[in-house]
Amino acid sequence: MKLKVLILILMVTMGINHVRGQSHSDNPVNILCILVDDLGYGDLTCMGAKDMKTPQIDQLAKQGITFTQFYANCTVCSPSRASLLTGKFPDLVGVPGVIRQFEDNSWGYLDPQANFIPSLLKQKGYMTAMIGKWHLGFESPNIPNDRGFDYFKGFLGDMMDDYWTHLRGGENWMRLNNELIDPRGHATDLFTEWSLDYLQERHRDQKPFFLYLAYNAPHFPIQPPEEFLKAVIQREPGLSEKRAKNVAFVEHLDHNVGKVLEYLHTTGMDENTLVVFTSDNGGALRYEQSNGKLRGGKQDMYEGGIRVPAFISWKGKIEEGRTIDQPAMLMDLLPTFCDLAEVKVPEEVDGTSLSPILFDESQVLPERYLYWVRREGGHYGGQAYYAARLGDYKILQNTPFEPIQFFNVKADPYETTPLDQTDSEVYSSLRKQLQEHIQNSGKIPWQK
Repeated sequence: MKLKVLILILMVTMGINHVRGQSHSDNPVNILCILVDDLGYGDLTCMGAKDMKTPQIDQLAKQGITFTQFYANCTVCSPSRASLLTGKFPDLVGVPGVIRQFEDNSWGYLDPQANFIPSLLKQKGYMTAMIGKWHLGFESPNIPNDRGFDYFKGFLGDMMDDYWTHLRGGENWMRLNNELIDPRGHATDLFTEWSLDYLQERHRDQKPFFLYLAYNAPHFPIQPPEEFLKAVIQREPGLSEKRAKNVAFVEHLDHNVGKVLEYLHTTGMDENTLVVFTSDNGGALRYEQSNGKLRGGKQDMYEGGIRVPAFISWKGKIEEGRTIDQPAMLMDLLPTFCDLAEVKVPEEVDGTSLSPILFDESQVLPERYLYWVRREGGHYGGQAYYAARLGDYKILQNTPFEPIQFFNVKADPYETTPLDQTDSEVYSSLRKQLQEHIQNSGKIPWQK
């Protein structure tokens, strides 16, 4: 009898571990990480938008987990991308601000020694690819093929001045690995086509893969294809021109995401593919992008600038329709992917694996200090501004020149009423820990 019980316990344990990705070396999980650009917290139907239709991304959310407190690591592009790929706070890998093609206005240089997701996953035989927007450097060693990606087809720069010409400041930053290319078509469509081509290869050879698909959209300039804009104007005649363009732009993006997800489904690859969808920062208010009821937008440390839509799905492994209200960040994806691929997580990583809470709703992430930084030129004068959070409490400033504000984001999620800082132990602790973080980041060079 005791032997039967022991065998049963072992079988159950093995089953749980298999679901959690801890014992499937014979069939490693594929990983598709979709990062979009400047998608606001309220700019999907499933996140409350009433004037747009995003059925493909909505379906992804229904099939997996929706994170209601998922954060980008910064209010702008480069730092968030650095954090996603290295599992570190961005200023601790040399990217406190936006990396640009002009050195006199570039505010980061990616640490050449930083660990990258693709390099780690290749230890387990993964094929690794990046398609889309890179925005972490323009030359070796800070280009995708030097940081572990076997295959790169996309855009090295920060933003496109036009989604059809793909130029930035007159420069063509489109590349196939290290080769300059000049493709024709809307960038969102191109990145989708290239992703489908890559997935077809992986379907044929059945090798495990990590595909990082980073769309430029819906980052300005807001340029939806004409047929999408006409459809929105006809359906929603009361929208302003700016809002109508943004709605159409997001719906075009949704259409393309749907093509990728449909391919996984029709080939059966979704049975063994973890899909992550999220954004690098909040929506830009001047383009009438929506962050729902959250205060602020892109470039702000208010929730509207850093809290982003996030969904994780794995057919048959992750329970459908769940919601997680625990704070998580882009930098948590690296340790999560390593856990699922059975790769040792580097000790210096700042992120925390989300694997336990993906498969067991009773699990709770450890309480931790979270930090945000942005250093920028222009009217910021090369100075940095910050935010920090512990539990329900958060301190922030939206420029280097304003006082720090203090909020309880659980009691006051829209950050309408700053708390009194006087004699607050939580406030003092947040200030102290942020100061130590700034000291640590001061040891990291962010220029050549």
